[in-house]
Parts: sequence; structure tokens; C-alpha cells
Amino acid sequence: MTDSLSYLPTCDLTAMKARAKMYQQIRQFFLERDVLEVETPILSHAGVTDVHLASVEASRHVHGHLKKHYLQTSPEFAMKRLLAAGVGPIYQICKVFRDDEHGRKHNSEFTMLEWYRPDLSLKELMFEVTDLLNVTLAHRFGEVRPTILSYKHAFIDRLDLNPLKSTLKELKDCCNRVGLNLDLGDDRLGYIDLLFSHMVEPSLGFDTPVFLTDFPPELASLAKTRVDEDGELVAARFELYIKGLELANAYDELIDADVLRSRFEADNAEREKLGLDVMPIDENLLAALPKMPECSGIALGIDRLLMVATEKMKLEQVITFPADRS
Repeated sequence: MTDSLSYLPTCDLTAMKARAKMYQQIRQFFLERDVLEVETPILSHAGVTDVHLASVEASRHVHGHLKKHYLQTSPEFAMKRLLAAGVGPIYQICKVFRDDEHGRKHNSEFTMLEWYRPDLSLKELMFEVTDLLNVTLAHRFGEVRPTILSYKHAFIDRLDLNPLKSTLKELKDCCNRVGLNLDLGDDRLGYIDLLFSHMVEPSLGFDTPVFLTDFPPELASLAKTRVDEDGELVAARFELYIKGLELANAYDELIDADVLRSRFEADNAEREKLGLDVMPIDENLLAALPKMPECSGIALGIDRLLMVATEKMKLEQVITFPADRS
């Protein structure tokens, strides 16, 4: 039975106006920097292979033939094809979808700001993100001055443990010590993620916004890898945290098609092992990569940024109709 008030939005008019204002601020920000706003398809024949993401499937007819397509988890693949076509710096505000993600910080349909900057380093991209925060959050924080913290040192500071070097036994012992008594078998990365999500992430970005950098190489995803100051291999990426909330994820973008194909294939092998659907690989993306310029790219959750801007604790307070009311 439908609740008599379920037709109502879960956010108020003030939040709707704050969203409209933020869109105007973002568009003006990129207009002043000569970054082109683009639009790409929401549906694609290829889904994301990442084991930790679930695509929403949709069926549609193309030239009379029924095809299984996927709602985008990010506009990344299509935007990289535009970069390969030579369009230059680009951004997009769009809807993205991740199946069965719901909660205080999640909804299976949400709004993402994604942008790509050819010839811009990750450090320079941090400066640009900071400039954007100083436009969208100035009313709350005044001048925003994020700090930079490596993934490794975040672990060392909070758990006295280096996740890049720690053994499986050391990770299990640490989990037991802090009361995370889950048996994940031999899944070393699973224990790292468990410790991060419960013990490290909730503490980030309370004194000042934090750029968390240099992730374990297993978490490179679509980023390049590099060697850090201690000679350890790390993923060239950063995430932005404010008050324990992850707002953005950025990469020094991988443009080696052979390496990316091997990562996609490894993902699919792991998906098959876990009983998940094997996802079609985006051959158009792989064909485009050799033409793609060196660049940094970032995806930022607008709904979460609105939570920070409006001091809300739940995502439903800044969106009109979450999944259970859509």
C-alpha cells in the first residue's frame, strides 16, 4: 500500500534552489576556464567490469534487434572517446546508475560532475578542485585549503599499519584488534578495504578537506601506477574527503590500451569466480585510447557536495525522489 504522502519530494524547496545555484556556479566556473560542456549517451552496449560496481541493465531495440544495454555508472568511457577525437578539455553533469546502492550516502540513481583536463597533472587538478570548492562551499567554510595525505600514511596514522607492505596475517590481526571479526579468507584487498571503510575513511576531512593520494596498486582501476617516495608502487589517483564523506575520485588516466584490456579481463575473471555476470568490454574505448592525450580526470558526486553545502546528513534531503519514491 502506498503511503498517502509518498508523492511528496524528500528534499525541501531550499535544497532545490541550492542545487540550481550550484549548477549555475559549476557552469560559470568551467566557462571561465574554457572547458567545454558535453553530453554523451546514458545507455551503452558495454558495462563496467569493476567487481565492486553493479550496472543496471536495460533492453532496447536497435535497428529492429533487441539488445541488452547498460545504464552508465559513469560517463567516463564515452568522454574519453571524445578526448581521443581531439575536443580538448571537457566536463559533463549527468545522471549515473549503480544497482542496489541505497542508504544515507547512496541512491542507485545520482548526479555526477565529471571532467577531463589534457596535459594537467594530478597536483594541478587538485588546485582546480580547490578552486571549485571555494566557489561552491565558500558560504560555509570561507576559504577552503585542503591538505594532502597518502593512503599509506592515513593507515599508519590511525592503525600503525602500512597497507602496501602488510601481510595477510598482519591485516587479519589488525582487524581482530579493532573488533572487525569478519572472515574474508585469503582476500588481502578485502581486509584492506574493511579497515579503510570502518577505521580510516570516517576520520578523514574533519579539520580541513583532505586529498587522499597514492592508493594501493590493486586499486588503480583506470589510473596509471607510479613509484612513491619510498620506492613502493602506488596508483596515481586521489579522492576528496570532507567530514568523512568521499566526494570525488581522480586519476592520472591510463592510456595504454593493452594494460587496460588486461585489467578488464582480470576483472571479468574475478567476476566469474564470484558468480557475477561477465561484462562486455568496451572495444570502442580501447580503440580510442592510442589517440587519447595524456590527461587527468575526476568524477565528483554533486548530491554529496550538496549535502556538505547545505549541512544535510542524508542524501534524500538533497534529491527530490529517491529510488523508493521514483
